[in-house]
Amino acid sequence: MKQSKIKKLVTSIFLKYGLSKTAANISSDALINAELVGAYGHGLSRLRMYCNRIEKRLINPKPKIKIKNISQSITHIDANDSIGFVAADLGIKKAIKNAKRTGIGMVAISNSGHYGLSGYYAEQAVKKNLIAMIYTNAPPAIAPHGSIKSLFGTNPICFGSPTGSKIPFILDTSISMINRGKVRFAEKNNKKIPPGVALDKFGKPTTDAKKALKGVQLPIAGFRGSGLAWMVDILSGVFTGSSHAGKVKDPFEDFSRPQNVGHLFITFKTNLFVNNYKHRIKDNIRIIKGLPKIKGVKEIMYPGQNKYKRFKMNSKKNIKISKIIKRDLEALKNYAI
Repeated sequence: MKQSKIKKLVTSIFLKYGLSKTAANISSDALINAELVGAYGHGLSRLRMYCNRIEKRLINPKPKIKIKNISQSITHIDANDSIGFVAADLGIKKAIKNAKRTGIGMVAISNSGHYGLSGYYAEQAVKKNLIAMIYTNAPPAIAPHGSIKSLFGTNPICFGSPTGSKIPFILDTSISMINRGKVRFAEKNNKKIPPGVALDKFGKPTTDAKKALKGVQLPIAGFRGSGLAWMVDILSGVFTGSSHAGKVKDPFEDFSRPQNVGHLFITFKTNLFVNNYKHRIKDNIRIIKGLPKIKGVKEIMYPGQNKYKRFKMNSKKNIKISKIIKRDLEALKNYAI
């Protein structure tokens, strides 16, 4: 399906569910971007979920967002249960503005929801020649080390930097072996997940996505991954005034109240300590790319290169829509509110 057609359709669905024109455009752009970079678990497969939560008044389509400027560098935003895309878009733009003015920007957001890909927002800062660090928490999926009960989310960690070239350095990774979106995408499309990434509710290894969703996902690097998940829960949950310690609601299954997800955006200028950052980062990448390679490896890639290539390649094509997502789009388009 043509990207323009999908954009128009998804925007019209969000408008139908009560979002403003600006919010609908922001949200549809984020979903389409996820499709173009190959992050299908964060793309159109989540559209029905957002609409369900709007319909049940767990996402506020017309939020009264409160912005509190604590200093010229620091801002706190109460998103008033807005769709996460809108809160995050406002947050990263405010963080960029703060950093451009003072050298560093920090924006904490509470009462938000799932906002898609962290890297999508980091790229916006990098385009303004800023370094970005972004954290957000998520519903329980991973057990703290030593526990058999899931509590931490897959809590992504994101870092972005200019590179002196058109391809930014974007590390956007969940602290789980695979992100939750991939498990949900596999479950929705009746596909297996890789071995070694999840346990069922009885603590046994599984490749069944449905069993994985009812069980526990495994963190990267054992107790170290669990520690990183805890760190993100503190930074984006405790620190921002949002839900934490397993209290973020699952957007697909828990309709008891809004999610109250927390986000933390930190941006800063590249020239705070050195005036030749562009030269230094290019030198850094050149040295690492010049290292001896494992047999079969043509190039040592830095984070963000593959995603950039996928985006450029997919931007020239129609977006492939599965039968399940086609049914979702038709149902949402024709549903009488």
